[in-house]
Order: sequence, then structure tokens, then C-alpha cells
Amino acid sequence: MALARAWKQMSWFYYQYLLVTALYMLEPWERTVFNSMLVSVVGMALYTGYVFMPQHVMAILHYFEIVQ
Repeated sequence: MALARAWKQMSWFYYQYLLVTALYMLEPWERTVFNSMLVSVVGMALYTGYVFMPQHVMAILHYFEIVQ
């Protein structure tokens, strides 16, 4: 029962995603290309943030003399 409800909720979120981004008008292969590009851009942004954010945070903390 809970699995069916979760599946229905995820289907609703996916449908909302299709409507908001206007992907419902695209053909399935175009939708796949768009989603692949979106996932790769988000993945690269998360990776870059994970790698470089600690350096920037430490630089800011040193600048404001919070950390010596």
C-alpha cells in the first residue's frame, strides 16, 4: 500500500516536472537527451562544489580572521 502511494506521488512529481519544463511536447528521444544533459550539468555542478567549496570557505574564514 505504501509502495503504491509512493509510486503515485513520484508519478505526480514527474508529471509536474514535464509540465513546468514543457517537456511533454517533446518526443521521447528528445526528452531523454534533455534529461541526460540536465543530469550531467547538475552532477558536474555538485562535483565542482564538493571539490572547490572547502577552499573558498576557508579563504573567507581566513579573510574575516575567524580561523587563523
